[in-house]
Amino acid sequence: MEKIIRVGGASGFWGDSAIATPQLLAEQLNYLVYDYLAETTLSILARARSKDPALGYATDFVAVTMAQNLRVIAARGVKVLSNAGGLNPAACRDALLAIAQAQGIDVKIATVSGDDVMHLLAQLRQEGTHEMFSGLPLPEKIHSMNAYLGARAVAQALRHGAQIVVTGRGVDSALIVGALMYEFNWHWRDWNKLAQASLAGHIIECGAQGSGGLFTDWREAPDWDNIGYPIVACSSDGSFVVTKPANTGGLVSSATVSEQILYEIGDPAEYILPDVICDFRNVQLQDFGEHRVCVSGAVGREPNASYKVSATFQDGYQLEIGLAIRGVDAVGKAQKTADALLKRTRRMMAERGFADYADAVVEIIGAESLYGPHSRRGDAREVIMRIAVRHADKSALQILRREASSPATSMSPGTSGALGGGRADVKPVVRLFSFLLDKRRVQVIFEMNGDSTVLSPAVEVGGDWRPSAHVAASIHPPPADQREKIVIPLSRIAHGRSGDKGDDSNIGVVARSPQIWPWLQENLTPDKVAAYMAHLVKGQVERYELPGITALNFVLHRALGGGGMASLQSDPLGKCYAQILLDMPVEVPLGLLRVRIRD
Repeated sequence: MEKIIRVGGASGFWGDSAIATPQLLAEQLNYLVYDYLAETTLSILARARSKDPALGYATDFVAVTMAQNLRVIAARGVKVLSNAGGLNPAACRDALLAIAQAQGIDVKIATVSGDDVMHLLAQLRQEGTHEMFSGLPLPEKIHSMNAYLGARAVAQALRHGAQIVVTGRGVDSALIVGALMYEFNWHWRDWNKLAQASLAGHIIECGAQGSGGLFTDWREAPDWDNIGYPIVACSSDGSFVVTKPANTGGLVSSATVSEQILYEIGDPAEYILPDVICDFRNVQLQDFGEHRVCVSGAVGREPNASYKVSATFQDGYQLEIGLAIRGVDAVGKAQKTADALLKRTRRMMAERGFADYADAVVEIIGAESLYGPHSRRGDAREVIMRIAVRHADKSALQILRREASSPATSMSPGTSGALGGGRADVKPVVRLFSFLLDKRRVQVIFEMNGDSTVLSPAVEVGGDWRPSAHVAASIHPPPADQREKIVIPLSRIAHGRSGDKGDDSNIGVVARSPQIWPWLQENLTPDKVAAYMAHLVKGQVERYELPGITALNFVLHRALGGGGMASLQSDPLGKCYAQILLDMPVEVPLGLLRVRIRD
C-alpha cells in the first residue's frame, strides 16, 4: 500500500481552542502540529523572559495541551511538532519533561534553536542594517530579533528519534515540511515536493481556518461549537488530501481550501520560504467526496541565500477606550462625545507641557466605521464609541484614561460606563522591523538528550523548476449574452479571504464558477479595488492571478495603520477587509447569474 502521512493542524495561534487535540487524536494520525507564534508574539515572550529566565515560551502548550493529552499522544505513537519554544525552547523542553516524568511517560524531546540573533545586534547596527520595506535604520531599543528558520533541523531531529520537536521561530509551514522530508526521504532539491509540503503546511497552519473557519459562506459551515480542525493526508509525490475528523463541524471543500490558500500571501508566483520558493498560481483542487479535497500543482524552485528576520521594538504608548451609547441618533452622540474628549484632553495635555497625540483614531462601532463612505448605518440606535490614541509619553495618555469615564454624567444621554467595568490600561506600542540576513551567519542547532548539533547553512541551487504557465481564461468563456446587465454585490459571484503582513493587507477573491473567472480578470482591476478601499489604503494596490483556483490576490500596501500591535484600528489584522470588498457593487452581464453561484 502507498505510504500516507497524516498530519493534524491542532493550533493556529497562542489562544486557539482546547477542543482541537482530543478530536484529532480520535483519528489515525502520524503527527500533530501546533503553531503559536504570530509576528508580535515574540515581543510578549521577550518581556516575560526578562522578568523570569525560565519563561519565554508558550506556557499553555505545556500546562494545558500537553498536560491533558500527553498520555494519549504517547500511547498512540503520534509525534508532536511545535514552535511553542518561542524564545526559550530549552525551558519549554524542561517543562515538558517535568510533565512527562510526573505522568510516568518516557518521551524523547528535541529542541531547535538558533533563530534568536540578538547577539548580532551590535554588528548589524555597525553595518548600517536598514528595514527592508521602509529603509529606516535599526531602532535604538530592540526587544527581540528572530530569523524565520526552515525545515532542515526538524527533519534532522526526527531522524534522531525525536517524538516531540520544540522549535523557536521558523516559517509556519516548516514543521510539516520537516516531517514529510523525513518520512519520504525527499532530497532537498525536490523543489516541487517541497512546494507541495509548504502548501500543506500553509493550509493547516491557522487551525480551523483551513476547515471552514472564517468561510465567506459561513452558513454552509455548521456546528462551530465543535468545528473540526484540519488534517492533511500526504503522499510521497507531494500531493495531499485536506479533510477533518469525523462527526465534527465546519466544512472542507474546494471553496474553503481555496480561501485558505490565499490567506496572507503576496505574489503567488514568489511565495518565499527558507527551503523553497513556491509558485501557487496553478494549484489544482479536486473534491474527493464529502470533506475531502485533493491538492496538487504547486511548483518550487531553489531558495535564496537569506533568512528574513523580524525584530520588534517599542515605539511609545497607546490607549484604547470604549463607551456604549444608545438612543436616537446614537452615531451623532458618539461622535460628539469623542470630539469633546479629544478636545478636552488635548487642552489639558498642552497645559501640562505635553505634545499632541502622535495619532488618534475614532471609530463608531455599530455604524460601520471601517466601511468609510460605504457605511449604511448612520441611523443606528446602539453603538460603541471607540477612541485609540498614541503618544511617546505614558503620562500624557493617563489624562485621557482618567477623563474617559466622565461622559457617563456630563455628555450624551444613553451613555453607559466604560467597557470592561474599569479604566483601560496604557500599553506599549510594539512595531516590527524586518530585514534579510545571510544564512551563513545563523547557527541552526538541534539538541536532544544533552547532545547538540550545529547544522550547516547549505543553500541548495539548481533543480527542476520551470516557470508555471498561466491557464487560458478562454477555457471557460462567459455566457454569450453580454447585453443586458445587472448591478449586484461582488459576493454574488465571488468569495474571499483577507489577512495581514505587517502594515499590508491582502484580499483574495475567488470566482464562484469557472465561467465567472474571465469577467473577474477583466473587470476587477487594482484601480477599482484601490478606489473602493481608499478610505483604508494609503499605498499602492497590486493584483496577482491564480488561474488554477480562478482567483485574484490583491495586496493593499500601508492599509492597517501600522499593523499588529502598532495599529490603532479595531481590525489591525485586516480580517474584515474581504467582507468590505465583497460588498462592492459590480455591474455584470445578466447571463453570469445563470451559472451556478450563490443566490
